[in-house]
Amino acid sequence: MATIKDIAKAAGVSVTTVSRALNGYDDVNEKTRAKIKAISEQLNYSPNFLARSLVMNKTKTIGLLVSGLTRSGAKDNFLFEVLSGINDRAGELGYDIVLFSTTSSKQQLKTYTQLCRERRVDGVILAGIKTDDPYLQEVVESEIPVVLIDVPVEGHQVGYVTTDNIYGAKKAVQYLAELGHRNIGIVNGHDQAFVSRQRLEGYKQALVDHDIPFHQEWVINGQFLEEVAKERTLTLLTKHPEITALFCASDLMAIGVIKAAKELGRNVPEDLSVIGYDDIILASYSSPSLTTISQDKYMIGYEAATMIVHMLEEKISSHVKVLDTELITRESTAKPINT
Repeated sequence: MATIKDIAKAAGVSVTTVSRALNGYDDVNEKTRAKIKAISEQLNYSPNFLARSLVMNKTKTIGLLVSGLTRSGAKDNFLFEVLSGINDRAGELGYDIVLFSTTSSKQQLKTYTQLCRERRVDGVILAGIKTDDPYLQEVVESEIPVVLIDVPVEGHQVGYVTTDNIYGAKKAVQYLAELGHRNIGIVNGHDQAFVSRQRLEGYKQALVDHDIPFHQEWVINGQFLEEVAKERTLTLLTKHPEITALFCASDLMAIGVIKAAKELGRNVPEDLSVIGYDDIILASYSSPSLTTISQDKYMIGYEAATMIVHMLEEKISSHVKVLDTELITRESTAKPINT
């Protein structure tokens, strides 16, 4: 196996020059760098990443810490698309990804810093963290660079990537109002999700803009789960049959809402308009197909990987990236019958 010494001998330069050329230092002449790289390829040189990481104290590895990763989340495909964006961008930038999940019980055994040090990661992308997560404060205070997904917290070593959840929700409810609906309820996620707070705020703002009264009893939480949303919607619509439209904070919950409506003998969209959020794959295949707010889940991951690498390489000034959303109209929404 070829070594740095073999490359140095073939190139007629010092071992130090070879090392600096292969590690991207800018004090090496470009012609010399090109020559060294060509020789390293000819000799099939394979760098010892472990030795390099010990010397440079950098592993070129990003930790992907996912809180509450469960099999039930596979149906909405949200996390998979985010992970795909992270993986693709990290690879383009020459970084590896290490996935490790966490739960409340695991967090009692190891601190966030211990977890990161054990895995020898340079920085972390964190997804799925809740407002009451015991790791959140530690993440913010840690010296390990971190990018949060859908958690609007910024600091010296902390950035975040999200979509405009307030405006996205506002667009959804505005669309229902423009169709003529005035009795509009909301199936939100849960109180520990930052996006739930923001989507509820967007819902309220849209009601105000259209002079529609807010009814607290028309606000329910579906926990971002299809079955929970279905059961709680059955109760909501039984108590408040005057509701003609429901905005759902996720597509998976919207699918549960459509099932509830069918059980109650209410046709969608003739008797009840339903609009979701995310634009997951199932949205276009549901019956009826789901009107929704689309967010680019792949790009969320892609931008998160870009941000953490730029933070690590000190190439960034802004630690915030907010992506746009888009209203996708399908079959699950229509004008209310009485208009």
